Amino acid sequence: MNRVHTESEQGREAGISQRGRPDRVRWTICAMLFVATSINYMDRQVIGLLKPTLQNSIGLTEVNYGYIVAAFQVAYAVGLVVAGRLVDRLGTRAGYSLFMGVWSLAGMAHALARSAVGFGIARFFLGLGEAGNFPAAVKTVADRFPQSERSLATGIFNSGANVGAIIAPVIIPWITLRFGWRTAFVTTGLFGLPWIAWWLKNYRKPSEYPRLTDTEFHHIYGEAGAQMELDIRWLKLLTYRQTWAFSIAKFLTDPIWWFYLFWLPSFFDSRFHLGLSHLGLPLIIVYNISAIGSIAGGWLPALFCGVRRDVAKARMCAMLICATLVLPIFAAGSLNSEWAAIGLLSLAAAAHQGWSANLFTTASDMFPPSAVGAVVGIGGMAGSVGGVLFSVSAGKILQLTHSYVVLFGCERRSRAGNFL
Repeated sequence: MNRVHTESEQGREAGISQRGRPDRVRWTICAMLFVATSINYMDRQVIGLLKPTLQNSIGLTEVNYGYIVAAFQVAYAVGLVVAGRLVDRLGTRAGYSLFMGVWSLAGMAHALARSAVGFGIARFFLGLGEAGNFPAAVKTVADRFPQSERSLATGIFNSGANVGAIIAPVIIPWITLRFGWRTAFVTTGLFGLPWIAWWLKNYRKPSEYPRLTDTEFHHIYGEAGAQMELDIRWLKLLTYRQTWAFSIAKFLTDPIWWFYLFWLPSFFDSRFHLGLSHLGLPLIIVYNISAIGSIAGGWLPALFCGVRRDVAKARMCAMLICATLVLPIFAAGSLNSEWAAIGLLSLAAAAHQGWSANLFTTASDMFPPSAVGAVVGIGGMAGSVGGVLFSVSAGKILQLTHSYVVLFGCERRSRAGNFL
């Protein structure tokens, strides 16, 4: 499917500066997406860090935890379908703010939970809100970046997932040990509110940006040429094989990242007996390296394009490299060395994030911006369905075997099967 852009050139004379050097407004927007994604994953990871604490304080079991995570993922799956279309209809400015507000309030609501059921309800609404992040972010990149820069921009904002996951194990143990686990949920939930004010103040359509120069405008939209705007109905998207290819890839690989977020803290706790106060360093290392992997994975296609490959082939080469680097992960569950496990997990997480940066970009390569949010929503729903199946199965496997070996083996097979 050919790429088209949704922003017409009308109004350029009304608001776009014709003078001066480009102010690179698009990279400021990318920074806002990065911060939003960091907040998204910080809120998401709190419960994984507090799992051992909650097991002691409210008697949470492995099966209970699996169902709580599944509640989030069911809501996330449903929310992605709604979010993608809603963001396409409302626009990223209003849509992003709405979803950020919902997930911030839901994050704080965890402090009110008294049982596994209460946590399940809070996680459900958190999933509904957080579902808006990636459809809105990917649509923003599709609208504001030329095709040649999209994988890098996606890699940068996608690395926010790792930064959020890095910040969480630094602040959550400290807050929990000093003020209690309820305060930890309230604190992270509050972070989204200043972002909403920042976004509403600074995000505008291109024609409304007084600092956007004509040079940058043409740089962003020049690759789209004079193509016509195209609106594709949601159900029509399901008839395209590109939609199914994107969705199947998400179904098979999204559960891997869920595992890194929700089970990695308990893996280090059960395998190497690292308590809440000692979880920070291993998780910081894993997520730092995975952030580098996200940006490097987004940069690789540009490198391959420089040696006379087209964009599609360049992206496939980058994704093949990332998929290959995940394969050694099967050994992590049987290692006796904490640092060897950290090394393997860091490599696999970095490769996964590099893969993810390129996978998201394929949606904006194949569809016009007016449909990108919906396509990402459909694919995200498929990924969440895979995540639900994985979460329920993981809880039962761990309750039965008390071992992570089977789960790491599933990750390896999922990645290899997806690329094939």
